[in-house]
Amino acid sequence: DSDAEQNRKKKPSKHSSSLSLSSIRLSCGSLFLYRALLTQSHPRRFVTLLDPSTLTMDSNEAKQHNLMGSESALERTLYPYVTGSSVVAIKYKDGILMAADMGGSYGSTLRYKSVERLKPTGKHSILGASGEISDFQEILRSLDELILYDNMWDDGNSLGPKEVHSYLTRMMYNRRNKFNPLWNSLILGGVKNGQKYLGMVSMIGVNFEDNHVATGFGNHLARPILRDEWHENLSFEDGVKLLEKCMRVLLYRDRSAVNKLQIAKITEEGVTISQPYALKTFWGFAAFENPTVGAEGSW
Repeated sequence: DSDAEQNRKKKPSKHSSSLSLSSIRLSCGSLFLYRALLTQSHPRRFVTLLDPSTLTMDSNEAKQHNLMGSESALERTLYPYVTGSSVVAIKYKDGILMAADMGGSYGSTLRYKSVERLKPTGKHSILGASGEISDFQEILRSLDELILYDNMWDDGNSLGPKEVHSYLTRMMYNRRNKFNPLWNSLILGGVKNGQKYLGMVSMIGVNFEDNHVATGFGNHLARPILRDEWHENLSFEDGVKLLEKCMRVLLYRDRSAVNKLQIAKITEEGVTISQPYALKTFWGFAAFENPTVGAEGSW
């Protein structure tokens, strides 16, 4: 009798096998329900869960399915949302001058009017950015880590503008190669050991140095003015007037520009960023009041 009872315990009954199958079906149903609820509540943060259909795949197919699912779950900046317009910078007699307005546009809507896009970087540099504001904030976080790491050595040396600009070019080009670019054009200027430095880098890593640089519409509208009027011995007052002239043209012609700007100055003594102010403008030009006079055709 004891042997018979032990055999009965070892052999699973039909009732127990059907119960286990029903529990598997229930767990799969719960998984589908949980996945649907998760997708509705967090559509952008949804990460591919274990799909019961993959249970029928072999191991290689399952691995490939999971890899494709994880890749599609990554979030990338496919289109900029809140953006800043042009930045213009020049060398002058004692250092670097940089100007930018404070507008942040949500598409074609001027959503924010107090966005600071000129930021000091370390002891010798200042950074200006146009493009996606959130990506600019990410760049600033990376630069903070770089400057902190440099200061931790406590060896009496500090990163100059040329080193910071080189770091930015590598960062932008690296993200471009990952097809996940930081959607910004950057201007980095500074003074160290009496040497003035001014360079820019685009969102795909294209970079150069010059005596005057600009981003955005400034490349098309401000650079011609700078080529005509800039000279090496420009004083601070004349440099500010030249930048204001460029920003006024951009205000007239760029729909994303706003009449609220800051001008930053960096010399051997350090960085100074002005309080926001507005430019004097005149909108009574005949071409502004009736822009289609003399135009040919239906347009």
